Amino acid sequence: MANSASGMAVNDECKLKFLELKAKRQFRYIVFRIEEKIQQVVVETVGEPDKTYDDFAASLPANECRYAVYDFDFTTDENCQKSKIFFIAWSPDTSRVRSKMVYASSKDRFKRELDGIQVELQATDPSEMSMDIIKARAF
Repeated sequence: MANSASGMAVNDECKLKFLELKAKRQFRYIVFRIEEKIQQVVVETVGEPDKTYDDFAASLPANECRYAVYDFDFTTDENCQKSKIFFIAWSPDTSRVRSKMVYASSKDRFKRELDGIQVELQATDPSEMSMDIIKARAF
């Protein structure tokens, strides 16, 4: 069902894959793209649980916007194993203006469809989503 504010529908596969990441830990990350021809957010890439953060960062195109979720595992100072799900709005400076506008206007609605996001990041280049930033935002 398309939303009148953004015009973008969310493909059911997006929600299913996110649930598999959140509940079953079947994926380390998911990259989503907006398919403008059909006005829908779709799954582009999934990363298996053994994939690294570098694999994730490399899966984001240099010149195109994307949404992504990343399941970050870490150990607290008290030696507790924890995990946080990051939502990353990837909008490189080199992407098309129209694309940036479409992604920006659709982001909040899409994010609401993914129940369980704990941290949101907006990134226009890889330095804005470095592992140091991820670690700092996780704690």
